[in-house]
Amino acid sequence: MRRRQFLHLAAGAAALPAVTRLALAQAYPSRPVRIVVGFAPAGPTDLLARIAAQWLSSRLGQQFVVENRPGASGNLATEGIVNAPADGHSLLMIAPANTINVTLFDKLNFNFIRDIAPVAGMMRAFYVMVVNPAFPAKTVPEFIAYAKANPGKISYASAGSGTPQHVSAELFKMMAGVAMQHVPYRGSAPAITDLIGGQVQVAFENLATALEHIRSGKLRALAVTAARRVPSLPEVLTVGEFVPGFEASAQFGIGAPRNTPAAIIETLNREINAALADPKIKERLEQLSGVVTIGTPAEFGKLLADEADKWGKVVKFSGAKPD
Repeated sequence: MRRRQFLHLAAGAAALPAVTRLALAQAYPSRPVRIVVGFAPAGPTDLLARIAAQWLSSRLGQQFVVENRPGASGNLATEGIVNAPADGHSLLMIAPANTINVTLFDKLNFNFIRDIAPVAGMMRAFYVMVVNPAFPAKTVPEFIAYAKANPGKISYASAGSGTPQHVSAELFKMMAGVAMQHVPYRGSAPAITDLIGGQVQVAFENLATALEHIRSGKLRALAVTAARRVPSLPEVLTVGEFVPGFEASAQFGIGAPRNTPAAIIETLNREINAALADPKIKERLEQLSGVVTIGTPAEFGKLLADEADKWGKVVKFSGAKPD
């Protein structure tokens, strides 16, 4: 009798964690949820956050509100989420700057990989290597040959020191073995203006930003930075076809404070993946020249760790410092 009672109690105890997780997931969210964006409104990070907020609001019965907290290349927003209660009601919209900042900044009050729990990836976007049409090189091999014959005479534009455009160009320098001069700007718009005007010769720019200038003939696309050719520029080759192993992309997704309950993360991951499978949302992301990244929290976490490691090597190679 005692043995039967013990087994019955043990079975009940073993079931408690599952019951607790289920109850927690069913109770979440219990109040409005904020998705914090570390950049100003209207950019891709903000737009993705608003797509996620609209979908999650309709699916989970509470308002998901986007809060823009620009500053320190996204570190201000990240630190705010690191210090927020780990109850799923404060989320971070993760941008490519997060994995670059791990090494770019000497002193941070948090460890991004340790202190932000990955919830779900949303989109991977790519860059395109573009030159002024007057530039003599029409292919990546021609560009590399010209750069090696004229070391340090090519100037490349970026949206600022430590930005994805900057480190993508530095990755190319590192892997192709060429020397180029960096000209940082305050954003992509002035960088592209000067590239079109011939003040600089090349840039690794967001594909979505550069696309209209490529189609109008104001810029010449040499290659995309994706591992495979992209639908929006199917005739343009990849950098990796000439520089083996080269790939540069921008990963966006959702994170939460460390120790956020697994049941809440699972709920959010399931709903975000459902959004990414929706044809209308997939179409909106394709308009940003991105591809959806459906997967588990663990897969997203591995991707972020791999990106932080990769960009860390590039930052050290280039000696990049934040503006």
